[in-house]
Amino acid sequence: MRLKDVKLGTKLMGGFILVLFLAAIQSVLAVFGTNALNANSQQVSDHLLPSALHTGFLGTQASRLRAAQFQHLLIFGEDERRAIEKQIEGLREAVNTESQAYARIIKAGEETSHFDKFQGEWKKYQAQQAEIVGLARQRRDEEAMDILKGPGLQTFDAMLAELRALSELSQDGSILARDTNASLQRNVMIGNLGALLVTIVLGLLIARTLSRAISGGVGYAASLASKVAQGDLSSPINPNTHDEIGTLLHSLRDMQSSLAQVVSRVRQGSESVSTASSEIAQGNHDLSARTESQASALEETAASMEELSSTVKQNADNARQANQLAQSASTVAVKGGEVVAQVVDTMKGINDSARKIHDIISVIDGIAFQTNILALNAAVEAARAGEQGRGFAVVASEVRSLAGRSAEAAKEIKNLITDSVQRVEQGSAQVDQAGATMNEVVAAIRRVTDIMGEISSASTEQSQGVSQIGEAITSMDQTTQQNAALVEQMAAAASSLKSQAQDLVQSVAVFKLAAGASTPPPVAAARPAAAIRAPAPRQPPGQARRLGAPAAPKAAAPALATAPARSSAGADSDWETF
Repeated sequence: MRLKDVKLGTKLMGGFILVLFLAAIQSVLAVFGTNALNANSQQVSDHLLPSALHTGFLGTQASRLRAAQFQHLLIFGEDERRAIEKQIEGLREAVNTESQAYARIIKAGEETSHFDKFQGEWKKYQAQQAEIVGLARQRRDEEAMDILKGPGLQTFDAMLAELRALSELSQDGSILARDTNASLQRNVMIGNLGALLVTIVLGLLIARTLSRAISGGVGYAASLASKVAQGDLSSPINPNTHDEIGTLLHSLRDMQSSLAQVVSRVRQGSESVSTASSEIAQGNHDLSARTESQASALEETAASMEELSSTVKQNADNARQANQLAQSASTVAVKGGEVVAQVVDTMKGINDSARKIHDIISVIDGIAFQTNILALNAAVEAARAGEQGRGFAVVASEVRSLAGRSAEAAKEIKNLITDSVQRVEQGSAQVDQAGATMNEVVAAIRRVTDIMGEISSASTEQSQGVSQIGEAITSMDQTTQQNAALVEQMAAAASSLKSQAQDLVQSVAVFKLAAGASTPPPVAAARPAAAIRAPAPRQPPGQARRLGAPAAPKAAAPALATAPARSSAGADSDWETF
């Protein structure tokens, strides 16, 4: 199997596993070297160093023991000698204890031989020590000193010689361990550096191989994608691997094929759209001309209907005013009749009051006459009374005078009331005649009011009918104006669509197709349509243009040509209006 056919995940996994394997080998070598160094160091710490310590301690204790022996012989006091004997015994026990400890760590070989010799000399020296102590207790100091300086010294020197041999063995072992550790450390370092170098070299080789295997295919795919982005669909794509990059190249080849088919279809569609948009633009241009002509005619009709509506409305207003005047006259006549009736009633009341006053005056006249008679009788009686009735006679005379004057006034009032009653009766008769005449006038005015009401109603209905006709024509005019504006917008949109279709054709022309790709069929030239614009009739002077609002959409049509991308909702509403 070729490396190109291996999956990217497998390549990466294999590379990482190989690098990890090399790192594991390096770690194993480092562990083995460290274990060797640890074993050698453990030998130094567990044997060589304790051996050197034991031999040094034994030599020190033996020297102290010999010095104590000389001191024991040189002192003459019994107590002091016994104290030194105890010291010598303690030193002897210390040497024995240290010898036993040393014997536990000694290894077979030359060290065992020297230690056995040391043990023999030490036993011999202990026997000599016992003999010296016995002689000293017997006060035979000179003999004891001779043994100490003679055979004792020879035994002590032989014992120290064996200790020096053991110390030299420990020192030699330490030097050997040091050299061994240095050699092991150097070998471990060289091995680790070698393994690290091998790991780095193999890692770089693996990285270079994987990088070339991945970046080569990815770079090839990127170059193909860049060509596709630039519109070049003619470059062949030949996948030569079966990994993920090969799958990507297969997908790019399928995408290139699909894009080539889409571009081919878009070219055909854009040419067809360009042709259709040209025809639509021409048809909309003609429709716009005819719609504008119809809009002008409707504007004139609307102006005429407006004038007719104004005239009919004026007649209706005049009839309404005449009806109002007739109603006012009828109201005034009715009020006049009511006033005349009230006057008749008032005159009747005045006549009745005058008659009552006449009767009251007659009563007053009678009372005045009776008062005059009573006053006369009073005067007569006063005259009969003489001097006592003189004052009463004067009063009676005055009362009589007043009664006479009241009677004369009553007569004059009676005459005036009688004359007034006669005149009131004449006025009442005339008022009755005026009331009858006013009733006839009121009836006539009511008939005139009814006739004027019918005329006003008919004029109002006629005005409403004409207004409805005018509104219908106005609505038709507005609709026509809106249609005209919409047609102009459609024409602008068609022109914009045409330019966009041409831009689309130019944009699609950027793509390069392979030689075997399908090419669009030749597009037929746009069918020319005659632009027939009917001349708009001129408006008569004095007729005002009622509909100025549709002019705004017409002005908006050029803006549509520059910005044809309108919202779909607005376009739908325009089509619904149209």
